[in-house]
Amino acid sequence: MKTLTPTQRQYLKGLAHNHQPVVMIGSNGLTPAVLKEIDLALKAHELIKIKAASDEPDTRRAWLEEIAVATGAAPVQQIGKVLVIYRAADKPVIVLPA
Repeated sequence: MKTLTPTQRQYLKGLAHNHQPVVMIGSNGLTPAVLKEIDLALKAHELIKIKAASDEPDTRRAWLEEIAVATGAAPVQQIGKVLVIYRAADKPVIVLPA
């Protein structure tokens, strides 16, 4: 799991603001198939939003951590049922501030 500086996190939050969720975690929870879709979405977009169907804040927080560890991504933020994560591509499109 990658860590971000507060400046980088703030920058990514701004970029993610207009994005729509590209992956949804449904009633079956965080399955291997969902993790695979998240990995594919990160390869394509670097910065993605994930919509979580759970009403439990602790479950969503745990999913965010599990996703970050499983994909090597950095958690950016969690607002309600929306999770935002970032992972730099092999040829990054998003240039993070120092």
